Amino acid sequence: MKRSDFAYDLPKELIAQTPLERRDASRLMLLSKTTGAVEHRHFYELPEFLREGDCLVLNDSRVLPARLLGQRKSGGAVEVVLLRDLGEGCWECLTRPGKKTRPGTELYFGDGSLSATVEEVLEGGNRRIRFHYAGIFLEILERLGKMPLPPYITAELEDAERYQTVYSRETGSAAAPTAGLHFTPELLEKIAQKGVRICYVTLHVGLGTFRPVKAEDIEDHDMHAEYCIIPPETARAVTETKAAGRRVVCVGTTSCRTVESFAREDGSLPEASGWTSIFIYPGYRFKCMDALVTNFHLPESTLIMLVSALAGREHVLEAYQEAVRERYRFFSFGDAMLIS
Repeated sequence: MKRSDFAYDLPKELIAQTPLERRDASRLMLLSKTTGAVEHRHFYELPEFLREGDCLVLNDSRVLPARLLGQRKSGGAVEVVLLRDLGEGCWECLTRPGKKTRPGTELYFGDGSLSATVEEVLEGGNRRIRFHYAGIFLEILERLGKMPLPPYITAELEDAERYQTVYSRETGSAAAPTAGLHFTPELLEKIAQKGVRICYVTLHVGLGTFRPVKAEDIEDHDMHAEYCIIPPETARAVTETKAAGRRVVCVGTTSCRTVESFAREDGSLPEASGWTSIFIYPGYRFKCMDALVTNFHLPESTLIMLVSALAGREHVLEAYQEAVRERYRFFSFGDAMLIS
């Protein structure tokens, strides 16, 4: 299949720049993966469309305030985004301006409590940077760092917690698992009261999730790798749900990619952890996931390819055209879709 097979026209004004005041007030499009039929509802109505015995799988990864603004020793400004912990104080980072961050460059942040040295230029142009500090690195990062918002969001975020899910707990993502941003504690309680099992996986989202597909033949695309964890209680819940003939409903493409990376052919799920670079596009046979809660994704992205694998490319593109006509809000702070 070609990259251009997943293109659609999106007016720029439909890209949501800020979250709604109330998390679950966003719109919810219902999409039938078999017929392509759509229905327009609101996210707070989600419990109506879940069934007793379903298993809802959420990604509990928490976003690092991974964007650091500082200065070079010369006094020039620098921006560093942490991508991956390499251990022993070193991180793989994205830097701007790249030409000014050669190996040996010294960097300083905030009040001087955090400094760093660029050690190496890695394949693809990212930098290996060693940080110097006293105390606990994550605490320093919480104080000095900013949220690494996607490139299509230009507005400043007033409350950093609005780029975190209410159930986030395992710090490590460079971007939020945004389908989960719509949930509130009260909504999760309503879902649980309906007899839906709620469980968690962890996938630390990398900035590669925003990397465009450049290959015209999508099978030539090199998917980024992300670290994920399936704890034993989630493995047990999903396996029991599948054995009972009930549905596994994933919240977000990250939860989907996690369970599909490790699921067995019969849909059962083992306790597991490791890196995944699974690329799901039309023709893929889902082993575990039956339904998906997801946001609206960028044209020609790996994410719109994943939802097209579940619901069919034609159904998805028709639903997206309907969303444009109905003035839905798109992308990270936008509205949601339930594909079932």
